[in-house]
Amino acid sequence: MALLPFVDVKAQGDTRAVVVWLHGLGDSGHGFSPIVPELRLPADAGIRFLFPHAPERPVTVNGGMRMRAWYDIKTMDLTNRADEDGVRESAAAVQQLLDKLISDGISSERIILAGFSQGGVIALHLLPRLTYKLAGVMALSTYMCAPDKLKDEANSVNKATPVLVAHGSQDPVVPIFAGQQVYHTLKNAGFNVNWHEYKMPHSVCAQEVADISSFIQRQLLA
Repeated sequence: MALLPFVDVKAQGDTRAVVVWLHGLGDSGHGFSPIVPELRLPADAGIRFLFPHAPERPVTVNGGMRMRAWYDIKTMDLTNRADEDGVRESAAAVQQLLDKLISDGISSERIILAGFSQGGVIALHLLPRLTYKLAGVMALSTYMCAPDKLKDEANSVNKATPVLVAHGSQDPVVPIFAGQQVYHTLKNAGFNVNWHEYKMPHSVCAQEVADISSFIQRQLLA
């Protein structure tokens, strides 16, 4: 499998840590890359950001139109929204990218995995299934694929890994109860999860950007 293409925002100076950030449906790695300067990280932080591009595929709920998507969406019903085979395929592709970073010399415990909406689904799928420990996971305006399989498929490697779950109270695309379900499912399974709620739609707001910056600095610079 070819490595996922990505937008690469290099660290100033030597790279000592990496944030891998997965975009939402119909977007690309370019969508979130402008957020890096907004995070106002210290100039000497040594953090590289990778924003992978999802493959293009037909999306059923959009009339079969081809677009960048981590998986197909056949229905807007949240229980069945994420095509599980597609989620697993994309999760494997993202894991291949993480494996490459590790083989290139970055410790897994110096990597944060982030995802917005569809990208968050992939990040949340990997969190309990990876065999190496991450520095943190950020699940932004997202939901969980196959939460009923978590008990059978989860391992304990990332149980203590900090997880930031952030959601907008006015989200019409992924209702806030889906984010709350993520939080409660992970918490009940023993994961180290924190809930952040914002008065916003399916987007990112200034306070959330500030909280994301704090999370990154706490996990990678403390």
